[in-house]
Amino acid sequence: MSGSHFPSRRSRKSSAALAALLLLIVLAITTAASAATDSFTQGVKAYDAGKFDDAVQLFQNAATTAPSFSAYYNLGNAQWQANHAGEAILAWEHAQWLNPLAKDPRNNLRFARRMGLLENPQLAWYEICSMWLPPDLWPWLACATFWGALALVFLPGIFRLRRSGWLQGVAAASFALFLLTLPALFGIQTRSHIGIVLEASTPLRLTPTSEAQYVTRLAAGETARVERERGNYVYVHTSTSAGWLGRDELGIVSRN
Repeated sequence: MSGSHFPSRRSRKSSAALAALLLLIVLAITTAASAATDSFTQGVKAYDAGKFDDAVQLFQNAATTAPSFSAYYNLGNAQWQANHAGEAILAWEHAQWLNPLAKDPRNNLRFARRMGLLENPQLAWYEICSMWLPPDLWPWLACATFWGALALVFLPGIFRLRRSGWLQGVAAASFALFLLTLPALFGIQTRSHIGIVLEASTPLRLTPTSEAQYVTRLAAGETARVERERGNYVYVHTSTSAGWLGRDELGIVSRN
């Protein structure tokens, strides 16, 4: 029949390959979620049985496979019970990063730092603002308010609609809200340089070498802010000193 068009064999093969790829992606995600759920469930059982080292490993597997607030919060609890104060504080910080509105990790962090005579992280005002919402929501909010404001300003003219007062008010409010998201976005960026010292008596070095003179020794769970990097070392500032740490001696709080 003239004028009829049928998919070519190459087109059908491409469609089949794309469908197979999408199916593999869905299966991989489903398998990972199932493995994370199994590890989390077994971790809860190990924790309840007092097998805290086993619980640490299982919760760590769950958090690595499918990062979540619950996995990191329970990992922190297990690390604390296993006497790993630095790792516990890092895990609770991870949980708080994912859900800054949750009270339990905040209370645990306050208790752990009081027990270890550690200072709370020194945060700038824009970093505090960035904790009002989960970090993944701020970019979405910024995009929605910016493009929403532009749409409310220009679309009525394009479609020759009457510019009502309430429409202009909503546009102004959207743009104002967009401006308020900018400090929070900057705060997320700067908070991503904050880390937690993992082990007790970690040496803070004068230079980025293994033979360097020690400036001081840091306690497990102490907060440090990364300034720059060189090889396997990072230059950090703590509340009282500055120097070099090995990359594996500091756990970064950001879970982006």
